[in-house]
Amino acid sequence: MSTQTMMSPEEFEEQFKCCICLHVHSDPVSIVCGHNFCLDCIEGYWDSRGRWECPLCKRTFKKRPELRINREFADIIDFIKRSLRAAREDGGVDAVAPERRHETNKVPCDICLGHKATAVKSCLACQASYCETHLAPHGKVAALQRHRLTDPATFSSRHLCRIHDEPLTMFCKKEQMPLCASCSEGKHQHHQVVPLEKESRRTKSHLRATKVNVVQMIQAQLGKMEEITNSLDLSKKVTERELQSGAQVCSKLIAAVLRQQAELVEELERRQEEAEQKAEQLLAELEQELDELRTKGGELQHLELTQNTLDLLQGFQTLGALPPSRDWSQVSVCSDHSAGTVRRAVGRLVGVCQEAADVLSAEEVDRMSRYAVDVTLDPDTASGWLLLSADGKKVSVSGQRTPLPSSPQRFDTCVCVLGKRSFTCGRRYWEVEVGHKSEWDLGVARESINRKGVITETPRRVAIFLDYEDGSVSFYDAEAKTHIYTFSGCSFTEPLLPYFNPCLQDNGRNAAPLVICPLARGK
Repeated sequence: MSTQTMMSPEEFEEQFKCCICLHVHSDPVSIVCGHNFCLDCIEGYWDSRGRWECPLCKRTFKKRPELRINREFADIIDFIKRSLRAAREDGGVDAVAPERRHETNKVPCDICLGHKATAVKSCLACQASYCETHLAPHGKVAALQRHRLTDPATFSSRHLCRIHDEPLTMFCKKEQMPLCASCSEGKHQHHQVVPLEKESRRTKSHLRATKVNVVQMIQAQLGKMEEITNSLDLSKKVTERELQSGAQVCSKLIAAVLRQQAELVEELERRQEEAEQKAEQLLAELEQELDELRTKGGELQHLELTQNTLDLLQGFQTLGALPPSRDWSQVSVCSDHSAGTVRRAVGRLVGVCQEAADVLSAEEVDRMSRYAVDVTLDPDTASGWLLLSADGKKVSVSGQRTPLPSSPQRFDTCVCVLGKRSFTCGRRYWEVEVGHKSEWDLGVARESINRKGVITETPRRVAIFLDYEDGSVSFYDAEAKTHIYTFSGCSFTEPLLPYFNPCLQDNGRNAAPLVICPLARGK
């Protein structure tokens, strides 16, 4: 046999390949239906299945067929193997480099349109080859999971049955595969089988509906992309504005610090100068008195040396009186004349910072109100000790407990109630009128977390701002527009609900209700 007419190794492997191990037959055997397999492959297949059937045509046998190696078939395979080996050694068949041969044998995907991706598997039932993307349904759809997959291969007769070599005219809805007439009357006779054209029309109808859904999804995704892009552009503008505002505030604070520093230095120097002037004045007075005392001392010394008794008596009457002197025991000079000066300067700085913080806090509350939501109380969560208004906007503590149906959602011992609407993302803002209540609890609640905080402010109207993604809950005095407290660093993994607890009445001192305030979005 010449190398020019000899089959290629690929053709040889395709022609004499065992459909179980996908290699050239080793110890080939033929079973009753006429299909050939490796002896070890078919025995292992039957042992694993527990029943005796042909892996290709699914024909079932009542008893296990007796297997004998087809020596003639084995000799033919061995002869062709030796012939191909000799041809390769002569440089004939298969002289192409292995890596190049691999490139030329790439099988394209039968589903891809336009540029076809390389197939990774072929389906013997569908008689088609699939790339990674189009192979996915065979791993997800139950019916397709039963199809047998092989290494990529081409199908020269895709419209003919591989078993009966008949046209594929029917379709099995259970197995999701095309059939010939013989298959539909054979192992698929109890399945729902329809004409291939009918299934094609139904598939086209579904295809059109799917196409409409895809178009709608594309439009929705494009809309979301535009929304995200616009939000990003707005975020950049807001950030630029915040940078400018922050720079202005910091500049003002720096100017205030420098001004206070200059004033502090000036005040300290002034106080030091005043202290020095006072000390110099006192020293001058002391020096003058010392001069007078020294003069007086000299005169008295001279008088003491006088021998004339009359001169001594008359002279002492004149010189005996002490010169006038200040009561220096009551005079003191404080060395710590600047005590409290620095603290007062820092206090003035704190005042400047607080004024800036109040302005920023007011702006912050105005901005947060853009995320206002309509909050309504959920009566199914309310304790029996609570009274809810008909509109679900007001809650107060009752003097007696109302018997209510028990449910997992209801608070039983705590006088609490939750909002109806839960939040799993985004930013939310609402306000609650607390009036002159002496005690109350507000916030958001979830099952797996419990956070508490103590405040000293006594607001009459409290604003709550939730930033789910940021993991923070902030509280503001809605009337004064000042920040009270922020719980930050939270990790929200569940829906959050507005939380209300009017607390006990305290002998009537805390009987006022909590009232959800109506808000206009973007106030």
